[in-house]
Amino acid sequence: MLAIIGGTGLTQLDNLNIKRRLIVRTPYGEPSQPLIYGEIAGHEVIFLARHGNGHTIPPHEVNYRANIAALHQEGVTEIAAVATVGSIATSIDSGSIVMPHQIIDYTYGRKNTFHDGVELPVRHIDFTHPYSEALRVKWKLAALAAGEPLIDHGIYAAMQGPRLETAAEINRLERDGATIVGMTGMPEAALARELGINYAAICPVANQAAGRGSSSNGIQYEDIMLKLNGTMSRIRNIIAELVKQSRG
Repeated sequence: MLAIIGGTGLTQLDNLNIKRRLIVRTPYGEPSQPLIYGEIAGHEVIFLARHGNGHTIPPHEVNYRANIAALHQEGVTEIAAVATVGSIATSIDSGSIVMPHQIIDYTYGRKNTFHDGVELPVRHIDFTHPYSEALRVKWKLAALAAGEPLIDHGIYAAMQGPRLETAAEINRLERDGATIVGMTGMPEAALARELGINYAAICPVANQAAGRGSSSNGIQYEDIMLKLNGTMSRIRNIIAELVKQSRG
């Protein structure tokens, strides 16, 4: 079973034929919203809006453990995540779609593991390659089938939020090797790995990061949403092709 987790700009899937909504309770609380069961092109999929129905849950308050645990309880074996980012690298323009291959975690204070000795015993997962290569290949083939350009590599810097970064922080992230910056990539990816779920993300680029290009003098949230509205139709096209590949 494939699940789609939508982020900023993707609180619903217009091409999803909704069949039912399911309230799921987990040992970690309730997920961001009821799980939405539906079909895309005749194939079943589960959709979950990371920030809730009205985009009311900030990145640092998302119950990532409940989200991933709920999907696991429902038999999900693949999670295709959509996470909006800003571009650090000058080679990545606003409106691009990036599929990261690595991640650097700068978040703090988040419940970031199931293996904390409470529900599950302590375990140290291998996280050398944080994204499922098999699912990354599916994302790539889906973009190709949809005719949508996709940058198939990138290093995602996961920041705490909800504020955007300073120009100095972006300079630091660049020195660390990051090429894109967001707020929700972790601990989502690690939690999926802990439960044995294949996880990979694609990231619509909403803006240049602080201090870069058009964001040299500041970033307007309205400009971010305007850019996203144009990009999300392309994301939906890719998702439709991905669902076809992952059916069954």
